[in-house]
Amino acid sequence: MITILYPYRNREESRVKRSLDSLAQQSNQDFKVVFVDYGSVFDKAATIKILTQNYDFVTYLYSYHSYQPWSRAKAINIGLQHVTTPFVFVADVDMIFSHDFIEKLIAIQNPNQAVFFKVGFLDHKESIQVKPFDQYKISFFSQGGAKGLSLFPLNALHEIHGFDEFLHFWGAEDEDVHNRLENAGYQSLFYDQEILMLHQWHVTYRKAESKGLNRDLQLTNISRINQAHLLDNKKQKRAIVNLKQWGQSISKREFDELENSRTPFFIGNRKESISHFLFVILPNFKGGVLNVVFQKDDFQNSLKYYVKKRFGKTVPEYYSLKEINDKVLLHLISFYKDCNYFYIIGNDLKSIQLKIKKE
Repeated sequence: MITILYPYRNREESRVKRSLDSLAQQSNQDFKVVFVDYGSVFDKAATIKILTQNYDFVTYLYSYHSYQPWSRAKAINIGLQHVTTPFVFVADVDMIFSHDFIEKLIAIQNPNQAVFFKVGFLDHKESIQVKPFDQYKISFFSQGGAKGLSLFPLNALHEIHGFDEFLHFWGAEDEDVHNRLENAGYQSLFYDQEILMLHQWHVTYRKAESKGLNRDLQLTNISRINQAHLLDNKKQKRAIVNLKQWGQSISKREFDELENSRTPFFIGNRKESISHFLFVILPNFKGGVLNVVFQKDDFQNSLKYYVKKRFGKTVPEYYSLKEINDKVLLHLISFYKDCNYFYIIGNDLKSIQLKIKKE
């Protein structure tokens, strides 16, 4: 038996259904699915949970990462804690599988190899069609550098502590895990003999990224930062990462503890205030929930500030809320990724709230 592991957050129901339907039609039914919902909004999560209950091979898991940035690496690692079969295929809800996909996985599984697959990409019009696998019109194919759909020996992933949980938002986690498996002595192979999967179209993260503050969490240049981390792991020939812990989900009790923290303190956007928070207040706080709201200093909009600046007088230096967002988020994923935290952009884009539990 093989486990298919889906990392998921807030994607449309129809996309998920097309993917799961293609598994329901497999010629070999010797598989099960672990479906990890990494903090979808509650209405969406309820809808997807009901959908997955229509498939007896699916186990649905919800982790309360609702107010944290997306991390495919962390979502996969949560799922790995629930995999009991010798091999696991890391999937994606964008995938439509050929009817003999499971049969082919079973035939090529090898305890010393990780295998990634050539994928056919569909355009938007073709993606919303429901038709036999071999009747889809493929726009283009993935190449050997795309390693996101992979079959792994479970023991090998546990040996290297899974996917690197520094990696958030978009990019690098798949190539990185293959590199580290090779450093640990495993082979990484590209299966391109035939097309066993089709990718449903969607807007890419890079195209969706905006330059200003956005309610959907974003971090400027994160793809480049992730790439730099990938290259450093490769240069250092690292195999094992996540040295403290990995694959930790967030329970409802832990979520509610932050939800019930009602009294924040406020920090303005002066540069020295942000630096003091990041390098003094945040690292030294212990034993509870730190609840802070960042907002624009009233003085920055005052006539006095404008006049003093106009005449070259000394005035405070300020960060924009977007700059604060980038600094705080980078700190969180770098130094506090194992903490339970909420990170929320205000509806009016005029405030940022951070709640973080530190032992």
